[in-house]
Amino acid sequence: MQFFDTHAHIGLIYDDPIERLIVVQEARQASVTRIVSICNSLRDFDLVYDNLKSATNVYHAVGVSPSEVQNPGKGWLQSIERNVRLPRVVAIGETGLDYFHKFGDRKSQIELFIAQLDLATRFSLPVIIPNRDAGRDVLDILRDRLPPRGGILHCYSENADYAKRALKLNLYFSFAGNLTYRNARNLHETIGVIPSDRLLIESESPFMVPADYRGKRNMPKYLPITANCLADMLNVDREELAATLWENANRVFNLPNE
Repeated sequence: MQFFDTHAHIGLIYDDPIERLIVVQEARQASVTRIVSICNSLRDFDLVYDNLKSATNVYHAVGVSPSEVQNPGKGWLQSIERNVRLPRVVAIGETGLDYFHKFGDRKSQIELFIAQLDLATRFSLPVIIPNRDAGRDVLDILRDRLPPRGGILHCYSENADYAKRALKLNLYFSFAGNLTYRNARNLHETIGVIPSDRLLIESESPFMVPADYRGKRNMPKYLPITANCLADMLNVDREELAATLWENANRVFNLPNE
Protein backbone atom coordinates (compact mmCIF):
# COMPACT_ATOMS: atom_id res chain seq x y z
CA MET A 1 0.00 0.00 0.00
CA GLN A 2 1.33 3.45 -0.93
CA PHE A 3 -0.03 6.96 -0.65
CA PHE A 4 0.27 10.20 -2.58
CA ASP A 5 0.14 13.44 -0.57
CA THR A 6 -1.28 15.84 -3.13
CA HIS A 7 -0.76 18.99 -1.04
CA ALA A 8 1.96 19.62 1.55
CA HIS A 9 3.54 22.92 2.55
CA ILE A 10 6.91 21.33 3.29
CA GLY A 11 8.57 24.74 3.40
CA LEU A 12 6.31 25.77 6.29
CA ILE A 13 6.92 22.67 8.40
CA TYR A 14 10.57 23.52 9.02
CA ASP A 15 12.93 26.28 7.90
CA ASP A 16 15.99 24.05 7.93
CA PRO A 17 16.70 22.24 4.61
CA ILE A 18 17.92 19.08 6.36
CA GLU A 19 14.79 18.87 8.48
CA ARG A 20 12.70 19.21 5.34
CA LEU A 21 14.43 16.19 3.85
CA ILE A 22 13.81 14.30 7.08
CA VAL A 23 10.10 15.07 6.69
CA VAL A 24 10.19 13.47 3.25
CA GLN A 25 12.10 10.44 4.54
CA GLU A 26 9.66 9.93 7.42
CA ALA A 27 6.77 10.16 5.00
CA ARG A 28 8.29 7.45 2.81
CA GLN A 29 8.70 5.21 5.87
CA ALA A 30 4.96 5.67 6.45
CA SER A 31 4.25 4.59 2.82
CA VAL A 32 3.66 8.17 1.64
CA THR A 33 5.90 7.73 -1.37
CA ARG A 34 4.92 10.76 -3.46
CA ILE A 35 4.28 14.34 -2.36
CA VAL A 36 3.36 17.56 -4.14
CA SER A 37 5.09 20.50 -2.48
CA ILE A 38 3.04 23.69 -2.34
CA CYS A 39 4.39 27.22 -1.85
CA ASN A 40 2.22 30.30 -1.45
CA SER A 41 4.74 32.65 -3.01
CA LEU A 42 7.34 32.49 -5.76
CA ARG A 43 10.03 33.55 -3.29
CA ASP A 44 9.30 30.48 -1.21
CA PHE A 45 9.08 28.28 -4.30
CA ASP A 46 12.64 29.09 -5.37
CA LEU A 47 14.04 28.25 -1.95
CA VAL A 48 12.02 25.09 -1.30
CA TYR A 49 12.53 23.74 -4.82
CA ASP A 50 16.29 24.12 -4.42
CA ASN A 51 16.21 22.48 -0.97
CA LEU A 52 14.33 19.44 -2.27
CA LYS A 53 16.19 18.82 -5.53
CA SER A 54 17.57 15.53 -4.21
CA ALA A 55 14.11 14.31 -3.13
CA THR A 56 13.03 12.81 -6.44
CA ASN A 57 9.71 11.59 -5.03
CA VAL A 58 8.67 15.19 -4.30
CA TYR A 59 6.87 17.03 -7.09
CA HIS A 60 6.05 20.72 -7.17
CA ALA A 61 3.27 23.18 -7.92
CA VAL A 62 4.19 26.75 -8.78
CA GLY A 63 1.90 29.73 -8.44
CA VAL A 64 0.79 32.69 -6.38
CA SER A 65 -1.87 32.13 -3.74
CA PRO A 66 -4.58 34.65 -2.81
CA SER A 67 -2.56 35.52 0.31
CA GLU A 68 0.05 37.16 -1.92
CA VAL A 69 -2.32 39.16 -4.09
CA GLN A 70 -1.02 42.51 -2.82
CA ASN A 71 2.59 41.57 -3.48
CA PRO A 72 2.92 38.71 -5.98
CA GLY A 73 6.48 39.73 -6.82
CA LYS A 74 8.05 41.62 -9.66
CA GLY A 75 7.57 39.84 -12.97
CA TRP A 76 5.54 37.11 -11.26
CA LEU A 77 3.86 35.92 -14.44
CA GLN A 78 7.19 35.49 -16.24
CA SER A 79 8.59 33.75 -13.17
CA ILE A 80 5.83 31.14 -13.25
CA GLU A 81 6.35 30.66 -16.98
CA ARG A 82 10.01 29.98 -16.34
CA ASN A 83 9.48 27.67 -13.38
CA VAL A 84 6.84 25.44 -14.98
CA ARG A 85 9.60 24.12 -17.23
CA LEU A 86 11.62 22.82 -14.27
CA PRO A 87 11.81 19.07 -13.65
CA ARG A 88 9.00 17.62 -11.50
CA VAL A 89 6.77 20.71 -11.69
CA VAL A 90 3.34 19.13 -12.20
CA ALA A 91 0.73 21.84 -11.51
CA ILE A 92 -0.09 25.53 -11.25
CA GLY A 93 -1.02 26.57 -7.74
CA GLU A 94 -2.10 27.02 -5.33
CA THR A 95 -4.34 29.68 -6.86
CA GLY A 96 -7.95 30.46 -6.08
CA LEU A 97 -10.03 32.80 -3.97
CA ASP A 98 -9.99 33.50 -0.23
CA TYR A 99 -12.65 35.97 0.89
CA PHE A 100 -12.45 34.83 4.52
CA HIS A 101 -9.06 36.45 5.16
CA LYS A 102 -9.84 39.44 2.93
CA PHE A 103 -6.49 39.46 1.14
CA GLY A 104 -6.54 42.62 -0.95
CA ASP A 105 -9.81 43.23 -2.80
CA ARG A 106 -11.93 40.64 -4.56
CA LYS A 107 -11.31 42.08 -8.02
CA SER A 108 -7.54 41.70 -7.60
CA GLN A 109 -7.90 38.14 -6.33
CA ILE A 110 -10.08 37.21 -9.30
CA GLU A 111 -7.62 38.73 -11.78
CA LEU A 112 -4.74 36.81 -10.18
CA PHE A 113 -6.76 33.58 -10.29
CA ILE A 114 -7.80 33.96 -13.93
CA ALA A 115 -4.27 34.79 -15.07
CA GLN A 116 -2.99 31.55 -13.57
CA LEU A 117 -5.85 29.49 -14.96
CA ASP A 118 -4.91 30.78 -18.39
CA LEU A 119 -1.27 29.86 -17.73
CA ALA A 120 -2.32 26.32 -16.82
CA THR A 121 -4.18 26.09 -20.13
CA ARG A 122 -1.12 27.29 -22.06
CA PHE A 123 1.20 24.79 -20.36
CA SER A 124 -1.29 21.91 -20.22
CA LEU A 125 -1.18 21.60 -16.44
CA PRO A 126 -3.85 21.09 -13.77
CA VAL A 127 -4.57 23.78 -11.18
CA ILE A 128 -4.69 23.43 -7.39
CA ILE A 129 -7.52 25.57 -6.07
CA PRO A 130 -8.15 26.91 -2.56
CA ASN A 131 -11.63 28.25 -1.79
CA ARG A 132 -12.47 30.14 1.40
CA ASP A 133 -15.95 31.67 1.50
CA ALA A 134 -15.79 32.19 -2.27
CA GLY A 135 -17.56 29.11 -3.58
CA ARG A 136 -19.91 30.82 -5.99
CA ASP A 137 -17.22 32.92 -7.66
CA VAL A 138 -14.82 29.98 -7.86
CA LEU A 139 -17.35 27.82 -9.72
CA ASP A 140 -18.50 30.66 -11.98
CA ILE A 141 -14.91 31.33 -13.04
CA LEU A 142 -14.06 27.66 -13.49
CA ARG A 143 -17.07 27.11 -15.75
CA ASP A 144 -15.47 29.54 -18.21
CA ARG A 145 -11.75 29.15 -17.58
CA LEU A 146 -10.96 25.69 -16.16
CA PRO A 147 -7.96 24.33 -18.09
CA PRO A 148 -8.47 21.14 -20.12
CA ARG A 149 -6.27 19.23 -17.66
CA GLY A 150 -8.73 20.10 -14.91
CA GLY A 151 -8.06 20.97 -11.32
CA ILE A 152 -8.19 20.02 -7.67
CA LEU A 153 -10.49 21.58 -5.10
CA HIS A 154 -7.97 21.23 -2.34
CA CYS A 155 -8.79 20.81 1.36
CA TYR A 156 -12.43 20.57 0.35
CA SER A 157 -14.68 22.42 2.78
CA GLU A 158 -17.98 22.95 0.94
CA ASN A 159 -21.09 20.78 1.26
CA ALA A 160 -22.55 17.94 -0.79
CA ASP A 161 -24.77 20.20 -2.92
CA TYR A 162 -21.76 22.23 -3.96
CA ALA A 163 -19.87 19.04 -4.81
CA LYS A 164 -22.71 17.92 -7.09
CA ARG A 165 -22.40 21.17 -9.05
CA ALA A 166 -18.61 20.96 -9.17
CA LEU A 167 -18.78 17.38 -10.46
CA LYS A 168 -20.05 18.73 -13.76
CA LEU A 169 -16.52 20.08 -14.32
CA ASN A 170 -13.23 18.23 -14.63
CA LEU A 171 -12.43 18.62 -10.95
CA TYR A 172 -11.03 16.37 -8.25
CA PHE A 173 -11.90 16.68 -4.56
CA SER A 174 -9.05 16.49 -2.07
CA PHE A 175 -9.69 15.84 1.62
CA ALA A 176 -7.33 16.65 4.47
CA GLY A 177 -7.03 15.72 8.14
CA ASN A 178 -10.17 17.65 9.06
CA LEU A 179 -12.10 14.77 7.52
CA THR A 180 -11.28 12.88 10.74
CA TYR A 181 -13.03 15.47 12.97
CA ARG A 182 -16.35 14.31 14.39
CA ASN A 183 -17.98 17.70 13.81
CA ALA A 184 -17.06 17.85 10.10
CA ARG A 185 -20.55 16.72 9.09
CA ASN A 186 -20.57 18.60 5.79
CA LEU A 187 -17.47 16.68 4.70
CA HIS A 188 -18.85 13.35 5.88
CA GLU A 189 -22.04 13.93 3.88
CA THR A 190 -20.05 15.06 0.84
CA ILE A 191 -17.97 11.90 0.69
CA GLY A 192 -21.05 9.92 -0.27
CA VAL A 193 -21.77 11.90 -3.45
CA ILE A 194 -18.29 11.92 -4.99
CA PRO A 195 -17.36 9.11 -7.42
CA SER A 196 -14.29 7.17 -6.33
CA ASP A 197 -12.33 8.26 -9.41
CA ARG A 198 -12.57 11.93 -8.31
CA LEU A 199 -11.25 11.46 -4.77
CA LEU A 200 -7.84 12.58 -3.51
CA ILE A 201 -6.25 13.02 -0.09
CA GLU A 202 -3.70 15.51 1.18
CA SER A 203 -1.96 16.37 4.40
CA GLU A 204 -2.18 20.18 3.99
CA SER A 205 0.73 20.03 6.43
CA PRO A 206 1.63 21.73 8.69
CA PHE A 207 -2.10 22.51 8.99
CA MET A 208 -5.25 20.35 9.29
CA VAL A 209 -3.63 17.66 11.44
CA PRO A 210 -5.76 14.50 11.89
CA ALA A 211 -7.77 14.24 15.10
CA ASP A 212 -5.34 11.73 16.64
CA TYR A 213 -2.58 14.36 16.58
CA ARG A 214 -4.49 17.56 17.32
CA GLY A 215 -2.27 20.15 18.95
CA LYS A 216 0.77 18.97 16.98
CA ARG A 217 2.29 20.14 13.73
CA ASN A 218 0.91 18.15 10.82
CA MET A 219 3.24 16.03 8.70
CA PRO A 220 2.86 14.09 5.44
CA LYS A 221 3.58 10.90 7.41
CA TYR A 222 0.13 11.22 9.03
CA LEU A 223 -1.65 10.95 5.67
CA PRO A 224 -2.56 7.24 6.04
CA ILE A 225 -4.81 8.21 8.97
CA THR A 226 -6.95 10.30 6.63
CA ALA A 227 -6.98 7.49 4.07
CA ASN A 228 -8.13 4.95 6.66
CA CYS A 229 -10.84 7.30 7.89
CA LEU A 230 -12.08 7.74 4.33
CA ALA A 231 -12.13 3.99 3.75
CA ASP A 232 -14.16 3.45 6.91
CA MET A 233 -16.67 6.14 5.90
CA LEU A 234 -17.11 4.59 2.48
CA ASN A 235 -17.15 1.07 3.94
CA VAL A 236 -14.54 -0.13 1.45
CA ASP A 237 -11.37 -2.13 1.77
CA ARG A 238 -8.47 0.08 2.84
CA GLU A 239 -6.00 -1.37 0.36
CA GLU A 240 -8.47 -1.07 -2.49
CA LEU A 241 -9.14 2.58 -1.66
CA ALA A 242 -5.42 3.29 -1.33
CA ALA A 243 -4.89 1.93 -4.84
CA THR A 244 -7.72 4.09 -6.20
CA LEU A 245 -6.39 7.24 -4.54
CA TRP A 246 -2.92 6.50 -5.88
CA GLU A 247 -4.23 6.07 -9.43
CA ASN A 248 -6.30 9.26 -9.20
CA ALA A 249 -3.36 11.36 -8.04
CA ASN A 250 -1.07 10.07 -10.75
CA ARG A 251 -3.76 10.68 -13.36
CA VAL A 252 -4.37 14.30 -12.42
CA PHE A 253 -0.64 15.08 -12.27
CA ASN A 254 0.13 13.04 -15.43
CA LEU A 255 2.62 10.76 -13.68
CA PRO A 256 3.33 7.07 -14.28
CA ASN A 257 1.22 4.80 -12.07
CA GLU A 258 4.14 2.79 -10.70
